[in-house]
Amino acid sequence: MVTLRFLASGSFLQVVGDTLGLDKGTVSRVVQDTTAALCKRQNEFVKWPRRDAEKNKIKAGNYRIGGFPNVIGAIDGTHIRIQAPTTDEASYVNRKGYHSINVQAVCDADGKFTNINSSWPGNAHDAHIFRTSQVCTHMERTPNWESGILLGDSGYPCRPFIMTPYARPANEDQTRFNRHHARTRCVIERTFGRWKRRFHVLHSEVLI
Repeated sequence: MVTLRFLASGSFLQVVGDTLGLDKGTVSRVVQDTTAALCKRQNEFVKWPRRDAEKNKIKAGNYRIGGFPNVIGAIDGTHIRIQAPTTDEASYVNRKGYHSINVQAVCDADGKFTNINSSWPGNAHDAHIFRTSQVCTHMERTPNWESGILLGDSGYPCRPFIMTPYARPANEDQTRFNRHHARTRCVIERTFGRWKRRFHVLHSEVLI
């Protein structure tokens, strides 16, 4: 409960401790130990769909959202603000001028994360993160008609297994494509929004 209070409020450890009647050092140890325990179980909750039934459920859900067929997930990146690191500090300064890590995530139609990659600094481009990710490797090796496709914004390359919008739609078909693409893909943006509203610590400068 101490850890949930810290993650949800984003308050200083001292403030959380004062609220709950605990010493700051105790709060620090509790948050560290609980977070480590949660990380060890991450694969139980954040997992890529493997069974046909799981894939078909996600595809059907995405089709109901925006009428876009064969979509296994929506992909995007979001920046999590961090304290300036002492090593390779410049690499963590993103295009908006603050220190961050660029977190890439894929979610299903219900807004559940199926893959998260949080190992890149803030100045890393979304396309590069995806190109070097396990998700990209997996989809390169699997025919897209079996695994489904991802929907990404214009920051990603258009490939057989990841569809991006037309930069300048030239006709009604391309305009309609973009409309259905945006309606389906925005599930990842809504998911990021809920994630950050629920855990306000993501708005503060996280120490890595």
